[in-house]
Amino acid sequence: MRRGLARILEPRAARPDLRMRAVQELRRSGIAAGVFAMPILPGMTDKEEDLDALARAARDAGAQWFAASVLFLMPSALKQFLPFLDKRFPKRAKSYREWYSRHPYAPEAYRKEIAARVAALRRKYGLGARPMEEARPVDPEKQLSLALEMAAPA
Repeated sequence: MRRGLARILEPRAARPDLRMRAVQELRRSGIAAGVFAMPILPGMTDKEEDLDALARAARDAGAQWFAASVLFLMPSALKQFLPFLDKRFPKRAKSYREWYSRHPYAPEAYRKEIAARVAALRRKYGLGARPMEEARPVDPEKQLSLALEMAAPA
């Protein structure tokens, strides 16, 4: 929800308040909507108070769900992202090199910590975890029909 940080990280994207307004308008129109806080950037967008403010804003906008996951960096993306960090967030660049140079995922303990934090925020603000309920179980005995039926061979 921090405008300045959002501008640096996503210079061409809509401001966070405008995104929440979009969620609000969608919900007012009866359209299912929620917030995906992805990716969570270690040391930048993972602060407890920042995630709390985001979850609260999602709830206030009428969001039905709030989900988040930690940054996943494939080697090709890492090559682009590290120079950005060196320039804009030099104090963070070293830890990102340590975490992401060998694996595209942040350490498991950190991912679990963020997942637990997000789950607690969902409970606190009464938000769901995903856009849709679990799909109805499929009856394995019933063949689903297609809109197009084949004629029997002559």
